[in-house]
Amino acid sequence: MNALYIVLGIIGLIILWVIIAYNSLIRLRFRVKEAWSDIDVQLKRRYDLIPNVVETVKGYASHEKQAFENVTEARAKALGAEAKGNPKEMAQAENALSGTLKTLFAIAENYPDLKANVNFLDLQRELSDTENKIQASRRFYNSNVMEFNTRIHLFPTSIIAGAFKFEKTDFFELQDGKEKEPIPVKF
Repeated sequence: MNALYIVLGIIGLIILWVIIAYNSLIRLRFRVKEAWSDIDVQLKRRYDLIPNVVETVKGYASHEKQAFENVTEARAKALGAEAKGNPKEMAQAENALSGTLKTLFAIAENYPDLKANVNFLDLQRELSDTENKIQASRRFYNSNVMEFNTRIHLFPTSIIAGAFKFEKTDFFELQDGKEKEPIPVKF
């Protein structure tokens, strides 16, 4: 009789452990989704600000047509990648957009009247703030992805992760070293 209680106790502990492990994986999955949502919110804010910045700079630097086209094209690609929801594609498109924005602000440096324009300064400040929030959101997302991916690979939780088909999530990261370097602007 005592052996039966011991076996039932062990089975009960195993069931309890499975429930706890499963719930922790679910909690981590939702944290990753929440972090992805934070990135999405900031990117939408950035997409809304970009046309205003481009139009403001256009008024001062009308002969810089190629830079404006590049920013507009990069924004469109980023919006298209966002619609797909693939972190790798979004990271590539967002990094390209960041590069074109750097070029746009480098062009703006050559126009003293523009640099002093209150509207431009406000837009530049807002965009800079948004870029900082995007970076913070990416770090938050990546730390949640790291915790989730680690948990699904660690034993014994990996058993539960495999049984319930939890899959590794991609990081939001730069694809190569060139994207980390500042963009040179030559006139």
